[in-house]
Amino acid sequence: MLRVNQPLPSVTDPVNATLRLGEPAHVIHRNIHGQFAEHLGHCIYGGLWVGHDSSIAHTRGIRDDVVLALRKLEIPVLRWPGGCFADEYHWKDGIGPLDKRPKMINTHWGGVVENNHFGTHEFFDLCEQLGAEPYVCGNVGSGTVQEMMEWVEYMTSDAQSPMADLRRKNGRAEPWKLRYFGVGNESWGCGGNMRPEYYADNYRRYNTYVKNYGNNVIERIACGANAGDYEWTRVLMERVGNRMNGLSLHWYAIPTGDWSKKGSATQFDESEWHSTFVQTFRMKHLLEKHCAIMDEFDPDKQIALMVDEWGIWCDAEPGTNPGFLHQQNSLRDALAAAVNLNLFHHQCARVKMANIAQAVNVLQAMVLTDGAKMCLTPTYHTFEMYRPHKGARHIPVELDTPEYQVGKSTIPMLHASASMDVEGRKHISLVNLHPSQSACVRTRPLQGHVTGRILTATSITAHNDFENPSSVAPTAFTDFATEHSCLVTNMPPKSLVVLECLP
Repeated sequence: MLRVNQPLPSVTDPVNATLRLGEPAHVIHRNIHGQFAEHLGHCIYGGLWVGHDSSIAHTRGIRDDVVLALRKLEIPVLRWPGGCFADEYHWKDGIGPLDKRPKMINTHWGGVVENNHFGTHEFFDLCEQLGAEPYVCGNVGSGTVQEMMEWVEYMTSDAQSPMADLRRKNGRAEPWKLRYFGVGNESWGCGGNMRPEYYADNYRRYNTYVKNYGNNVIERIACGANAGDYEWTRVLMERVGNRMNGLSLHWYAIPTGDWSKKGSATQFDESEWHSTFVQTFRMKHLLEKHCAIMDEFDPDKQIALMVDEWGIWCDAEPGTNPGFLHQQNSLRDALAAAVNLNLFHHQCARVKMANIAQAVNVLQAMVLTDGAKMCLTPTYHTFEMYRPHKGARHIPVELDTPEYQVGKSTIPMLHASASMDVEGRKHISLVNLHPSQSACVRTRPLQGHVTGRILTATSITAHNDFENPSSVAPTAFTDFATEHSCLVTNMPPKSLVVLECLP
């Protein structure tokens, strides 16, 4: 809960953050911290997959350094193969001997040749190496009902059947566990340009053949709205209802607000810094309005809202293929990720999954690679710092934040979320979005042994690269004090602070 005051605080003028410990709380589903990997640019090829003959250290073609880095995030779920790519992907092209797999043109992303060397077996291998749940998105746009039905059988059936036997022939005796399956992607756009009524009927048809085999139970995720298309959500809730377990939502923050010229990932001034967060906070209103519509049809919240694509979308880096969506990643991205995760935590009664786009080399990535080189982005560090919130019980926070205004636009200067884990440890995440103004935050009630970490930098455009991989990285934070069951924290400008309070 935000209560916005006009004056900017000084470091001696505390802002109150009240933890509502006695209010009913929901668990922050660990999948809110999920990831997304599409056959787009160098996310898969060069980022996650280098092949069996690569000189880069790998395990069965999957590069070891990236897996090690992502494992440290304790990734809960990974969405694949798209994205727009999912609705032109035919899964049988990606099984069997690598040299026998047919090539295709990736018409959505750069017009490059896709050799299908990374397919179903490789994806499940990657998930096993990461310790992540697989989330597979099926092809409704250009695929058939039979194709989708057979893919689910191939992946999950333990019967003596044609698809299960084909899987065994290709080297996997036991079926995989698959909990999450998306019935199409962006069916309102690249997935078929459908109307909501037409997609609802298509979903009902395709979903009929997404079967549960053995003891594998699939949660079916329907294609949800593009940003503020509330009519799409209403139609899906009305016409599909409990035939789905989840409904997706996609929203990207465009720094300039203009899709034709989105802005640079690393070259921007305070005005564009601010406008990025104006766009970021639109997620709050989208979540509230879509959740309200879902509540009308599903007051018991049996159908989850899955924000399975989100993040900052900038112009591609100069000199790169614009269809590869390769962008750098600055302190701005890290704080925007923190705000989004806070917002998902606030709506955790309904939001049960969110997948940032994307894990490696594309859009707001965790990891960047160039050949054998690799570096971690500021956004990576936000996800690492937020790990304690996963699976913890959400604590509502009432925050008396001042406004941060540029021109006629205002946003909350401060943002927060809090949780308590099963061992009674409380974690409070505080974000100061003002690039030059400090803030003093008084959090109450709070007592116990407190430790902290901070993510900040000298410049709003600070970022990591292969030559300077630690320009933006978390450090220990001690600028706080306890007094009378309160914690007083001095928040530097443009910073993320995560505090742990032991009971």
